Amino acid sequence: MRTKRISLIAVAAASMMALAGCSAAAAPDAAPIPVPTFAAGTTMERLASAGSITIGTKFDQPLFGLIGPTGTPVGFDVEIGKKIAASLGIPESGIKWTETVSANRELFIENGTVDIVVATYTINDKRKERISFAGPYYSAGQSILVKADNTSINTEADLAGKPVCSVTGSTPAAKLGEIGAVPLLTDTYTNCLEPLRSGAAVAVSTDNVILAGLAAQNEGEFKVVGDPFTQEPYGIGLGKTDTAFRTHINDMLEAAYADGSYEAAWTATAGTVLPFVTPPAVNRYP
Repeated sequence: MRTKRISLIAVAAASMMALAGCSAAAAPDAAPIPVPTFAAGTTMERLASAGSITIGTKFDQPLFGLIGPTGTPVGFDVEIGKKIAASLGIPESGIKWTETVSANRELFIENGTVDIVVATYTINDKRKERISFAGPYYSAGQSILVKADNTSINTEADLAGKPVCSVTGSTPAAKLGEIGAVPLLTDTYTNCLEPLRSGAAVAVSTDNVILAGLAAQNEGEFKVVGDPFTQEPYGIGLGKTDTAFRTHINDMLEAAYADGSYEAAWTATAGTVLPFVTPPAVNRYP
């Protein structure tokens, strides 16, 4: 990673504060968002009529979902959630943010705790047995975070037989067992940092974008090593049989890709550390 004159963490922190500040300065609720007309009985009609939506996201992941200076989450996933709300005519003040961790995302969708989940949520067949996904809206890959002075771990092969921290219920945790590592599991990725510092774990392994955020937030302590060794397409989780809502969100994503607002959201959040890449095509099939 090349040295930058301005530290990544300073850039990331400034961007997050600016994003929060812009939201307040722009007074997004001053001009009411036009409420579209939706078919009766659909999730879109219910949420639009209520003028509110509950969105599950992470609260501890820099760049994607992290509690900001105002006490509400900021990051790329948060911006995607705001776009979904706006497509229903719901202002930011009508969004209820609920913290979701990897282990409870399907449950929160199934029991109605949240309407959707936007939380670095990898689409896979096992999860699709319980819920549905719109998207993908981003494609990440599993990688490795180590202490900055570590020179012995460079690829996933170097993790075999060693304790590696990840999160319960995540796809990266399952992959660690497959490659012969010894998973040390906790509920959030920030809780993996102390075991890494103490030597209880030799590495943290999850999606490269999450690790980049953790490294930026703790500049000088950690580094991301090796190339990604999986593909992790991020989707928006919603009710399993809600095909109409899924189609609506996919339409919204494609419109955001086309009009540049998706790239603008990336640039203001994760793009402070990570380069912009062309978003993946949405999947129009269950």
